[in-house]
Amino acid sequence: MSSQNSNLRSHASHAPLTRRAFGAAVGVTAATAAVGIPAASPASAAPVAEEVHERPFRAARGKHSRRPNILFILGDDLGWADLSSYGSPHIRTPHLDRLGQQGVRFTDAYSGSATCSPTRFSLYTGRYPGRTEGGLAEPIADRSVGLEPTHPTLASLLRGAGYATALIGKWHCGYLPDYSPTKSGWDEFFGNFGGALEYYSKLGLGGEYDLYEGDAEYRDLRYYTRILTERASEYVQREHDRPWLLNLNFTTPHWPWIAEGDTAESAEVVRKIKAGGLSALFHADGGTVEKYRQMVEDLDRSVGEVLKALARSGQEEDTLVFFASDNGGERFSYQWPLSGNKSSLLEGGIRVPAVLRWPARIDPHQVSGLPVFSPDWTATLLELGGARPDPAYPLDGISLAGYLLRGEEPQERDLFWRVRKERALRRGDWKYYRGSGGRDQLFQLSRDQREQADRAAAEPELLAELRASWERTDAGLLPYPTGS
Repeated sequence: MSSQNSNLRSHASHAPLTRRAFGAAVGVTAATAAVGIPAASPASAAPVAEEVHERPFRAARGKHSRRPNILFILGDDLGWADLSSYGSPHIRTPHLDRLGQQGVRFTDAYSGSATCSPTRFSLYTGRYPGRTEGGLAEPIADRSVGLEPTHPTLASLLRGAGYATALIGKWHCGYLPDYSPTKSGWDEFFGNFGGALEYYSKLGLGGEYDLYEGDAEYRDLRYYTRILTERASEYVQREHDRPWLLNLNFTTPHWPWIAEGDTAESAEVVRKIKAGGLSALFHADGGTVEKYRQMVEDLDRSVGEVLKALARSGQEEDTLVFFASDNGGERFSYQWPLSGNKSSLLEGGIRVPAVLRWPARIDPHQVSGLPVFSPDWTATLLELGGARPDPAYPLDGISLAGYLLRGEEPQERDLFWRVRKERALRRGDWKYYRGSGGRDQLFQLSRDQREQADRAAAEPELLAELRASWERTDAGLLPYPTGS
């Protein structure tokens, strides 16, 4: 076994065989006080979780099934430890926890970038965001760029292999008239084009109405998460005559910090937007840890409703369900022990919760410490769906199908990230990082998830090797526009 694969395997072996909610391990009171979380009332306090036994991931060889349906669910700005199964001391997420228990929970899963639209580019194309002009926007905030309809996507390639395809929820890869899911391989689209919207009025970042069915406006002023949940539940319960891909992209718990029933706060945000204050949607003067908890728990309930609809349809056994966040958490997110948050290439900005369930092929109660990132899921799903990547647009991710289904050793490679003022690369246990200050740093993540013990001076040759690898990859990407 190579030293790098040994690093990958040894890191996986550090995943606990048993775990409890973070509050049970160190005490809810101490943990919440440390991060400024107010003492919870008995009604909202997270109970001590029952002990959950997990074993290191092992492929269940010998199982067979047809090509899976694919339900790929994204939360929006959900932090790595915002699920109770990842350590949150105050948020209860029983449906997502159960989803992970029924399959495999990934401790070292990463997004393709540190903000919304570049990660979506990396997932839909299976390539680094910097391969395309639209992926250079971090994130897209205007109508000048988007995902070119000529570029092959997860949806277009699977559709070519016989899949029905749909995207419900947040697109954020360009605006009409030039860019749309229906121009990039999805048969159906219902959702919003922009990076955020007010949950009731559906007003977007430019003050425009932003809820569409296909390329036409669709009027529904109910709470957005409810609408998406209903649409997704209807889709999975249909009589499908072929396998399907559903990208279900919630906006929860992205700002504005409005939970269902917060109609007065919604009206105030809308008033400010209509008065010309377009920054009102950022909700810099709103939100609380408690409000954030409500939104995450609502996301969990919503995912639970869709999974119940899937079970009623009789397709559960042959449907691969994947859940993750599009990037790290934001203002009210709980990330411990990681440093950094959304927009940063520190672990808190790019490491995300990720769980996968496929009853027909993958055994339950498993945990994997294999480092993976968004483009890997593109390559994996294409292989599982019997679709071939377009050789003119080579993938940057690797397929995990062999690892998941046949117990094959994961391919040696580096995980690469680039944003305008930061760079990062992970190889096995080690992470090379340069922040906005311009100083190269080196962290051994299995011993220092918080990225506080800089090993650059102690390991100068390794630092130089990882920096050179980062720069070789960067040289093949599009440059950022001058002055950006």
